[in-house]
Amino acid sequence: MHKQDIASSVLRCLEYLGEDPSRDGLRDTPRRVVASWRELYGGYNVDLSSLLRWFDDPTDEMIISKDIQFYSMCEHHMLPFFGRAAVGYIPRGKVIGISKLSRIVETYARRLQTQERLTHQIGEALEDMVEGVAVHITAQHFCMMARGVNQQHSEMVTNYLTGPFRDTPEARNEFLMAVAK
Repeated sequence: MHKQDIASSVLRCLEYLGEDPSRDGLRDTPRRVVASWRELYGGYNVDLSSLLRWFDDPTDEMIISKDIQFYSMCEHHMLPFFGRAAVGYIPRGKVIGISKLSRIVETYARRLQTQERLTHQIGEALEDMVEGVAVHITAQHFCMMARGVNQQHSEMVTNYLTGPFRDTPEARNEFLMAVAK
């Protein structure tokens, strides 16, 4: 679709809400919304396979990147959810550039999402290259905070565990203890 068509749709939404889209504060809102969507949903335009870089390394101990902040949009209400992710893996002769773990989270978060699917997609992006992967996400959902049940402090926690993280209680506990606040 053309950007102008999207902007026209935003203008109609403003009218639906009972607003006057010609008033000073709203005149450029349709254009700004279209521009903001390019960033908020930028994950659709990223090819992760060209981004992920692995390096030969004999490390065989657990590697964890935690407190990766993210913002996403709930596909059910198109409202934000936000939180922190932790991504861990056990290498198999290769390690990934540490910033790439954050990039994976960012790429999948910048799409319409559910937290459950986001957690799985992050883990699945790594699992073919490692002995095991663990993803832990804690998030707050604006659809729970601003509407419906109005829960201001509730958090949702999701995990994705494969290999030793799933099969070995010691590995699972080591990861979960490392990412606990």
